[in-house]
Amino acid sequence: MIGWFNSHLVSMVDGVAYGLLLFTLAVGLSLVFGMMDVLNLAHGTLYLVGAYVAYALSDGSWLGLLIALVVGLVVGLLGGGLLAAAVAPLQGRGHLDQAALTLGISLIAAEVLVMIFGGEVLPTAPPVALSASVSVLGHTYPVYRLVFIGVATALAALVYLAFERSSIGALVRATVADRDMVRAMGVDTRKVLFGVFGFGAALAAIGGVLGAPIIAPGPGIDERVLVLSLVVVVIGGLGSVRGALIGALLIGQVQTLGVALVPSYAPFLLFGAMLLVLALRPQGLFAPARA
Repeated sequence: MIGWFNSHLVSMVDGVAYGLLLFTLAVGLSLVFGMMDVLNLAHGTLYLVGAYVAYALSDGSWLGLLIALVVGLVVGLLGGGLLAAAVAPLQGRGHLDQAALTLGISLIAAEVLVMIFGGEVLPTAPPVALSASVSVLGHTYPVYRLVFIGVATALAALVYLAFERSSIGALVRATVADRDMVRAMGVDTRKVLFGVFGFGAALAAIGGVLGAPIIAPGPGIDERVLVLSLVVVVIGGLGSVRGALIGALLIGQVQTLGVALVPSYAPFLLFGAMLLVLALRPQGLFAPARA
C-alpha cells in the first residue's frame, strides 16, 4: 500500500491542484444555478477569458501576475453583470431559454477570442519565481502548483464563510427561499441576483488567470471546463459550496489517477463517477434540503 501511494503521489497531488481549479469554476456555476435558478452555459467562457488575460499580461513577474488578476477580476465582474442583465428578462420562462441565450453568447465570445488570439493553444508560464520545482517526499513537483493549492484552499475557505457564515450569505439564502418576502422587507432582489452572478463570474475569471499554467487557453477549452464544472455540480449538489469542493476534488482524483492507472478508460471514468452518484443520490452528495 505504501509503495502504491509513493508511486502515485505526484498524480494525487496533481489531482488536488486540478480539483481546486475546478472548484473555482464550479462553485460559481453551482451558486448561480442552485440559488438563483439561472443556467449559465457561458461560464466556461469566463475561465477562457481569464486565461487569455493571463497569457497577454503575465510577463514572468509578480507585477504582471497582479495586473492580470486585477484585470481578470474586473472583466469577470463586468461579464457577470452583462450576463445577469441578459438573462433577467427570461426568469420564469424556463432553463431552455436561459441555456440557448447563454450558449449563443458563449459561441460568439469564443469566435471573437479566436480572432484575437488565434486558433492554437497558448502555453502560459507562471512567474519566474514560481517556475522551479521542489522535492515532495522524494518526488519532483512544480512550485507553482503547490502555491496554487494553497491559494485555492484559502479561496475555498473564504467562499464558504461568505455564503454559509455571513449576513450576505443569509440574504442570498433568504432570497432563494422566499423572494417576495425579501422584497417586502425593502431589499432589491435584482441586486442580489447581479451580486451572485458577478461573484461567480469573477471567481471563474480569476480561476482562468491562476489556472492558465495548468489548463492553457485555446479553442475548445471553454467547453471542456464547462462540462467538467457541470459534472462537479451534479456530483456535489446544486447551491452547495461544500458539495462543489468535495465534487471537484473527487473529479480531480478520478481524472489524474485515471490517466495514470487506466489511460485507455480515463475518458469514461469521469461520467462513470457521475452516474454512480446519480444512481445512489440523485440530488447530489451535499445538496441543500430545499433541492
